[in-house]
Amino acid sequence: MEADVRVDDTTDQAADEALERLTARLRREDAVVVAYSGGADSALLAFAAARVLGRRALAVTAVSPSLAASERAAARAFARRHDLAHLEVCTDEAERPEYAANGADRCYHCKSALFDAVAPLAAAMGARVALGTNLDDLGDHRPGQRAAAERGAIAPLVDAGLTKAGVRMVSRRLGLVTADKPAAPCLASRVSYGDPVTPEVLARVEAAEAALRGLGFPVCRVRAHAGGTLARVEVPRDEIPRVTEAREHVDAAVRGAGFTFCSLDLSGFASGRLNALLPLLPS
Repeated sequence: MEADVRVDDTTDQAADEALERLTARLRREDAVVVAYSGGADSALLAFAAARVLGRRALAVTAVSPSLAASERAAARAFARRHDLAHLEVCTDEAERPEYAANGADRCYHCKSALFDAVAPLAAAMGARVALGTNLDDLGDHRPGQRAAAERGAIAPLVDAGLTKAGVRMVSRRLGLVTADKPAAPCLASRVSYGDPVTPEVLARVEAAEAALRGLGFPVCRVRAHAGGTLARVEVPRDEIPRVTEAREHVDAAVRGAGFTFCSLDLSGFASGRLNALLPLLPS
């Protein structure tokens, strides 16, 4: 395990108490299969579950065109570093018409594909599926939570009272490299609602975001509109001047990824920006 990152004693105590709540929650399970993407939430859950349950905790990463190669590699590296029992499974959401249609319930069909893939593993282990949902997620538009409830999945971070800030606090206390990792939702979340989700569009988004990170913009989103021909680039507001200064390189990078047009969102980066389109979708 990496060395603890020291903060003030009050924060240390709060982190220790939160970790104890999470540990106590996990002790109530005989075994768990953690839906593990490698992000801050699922990484903490997988790490804590392995500490409590040993090899009765299995971290499973869903592999599909919506998972960026860089995220897959990072998830593998974290699992190796901490000796987690880790498997990758291929999920078929891209082949499901309801998912590809990209309506307001896309995430429901994605999570359903995940549960279909991990259910045999969980059944063989006598385990329940555990998701890295935190308290902050409960107020967002997340149809996948309905699929989780239907399948009897558990959310130990919620049960332990952990918000996103709490997840990061505990992760720092444990010295996990994911403590400050930027959120990296699936690539499909970048495709404008109502536009089909296709492997080709997802590949464009992945390539464009990788190119932007290569230009020195580690926090960015490339939102695909107009059938994947128009890219709307989001970066933190204080980074907008740098993007405009590098506009020729940014434009070339995004169009080189396969987009026809490249635009910059002057409002700056914000998670879930495409949810603004939900009221416009057919009911």
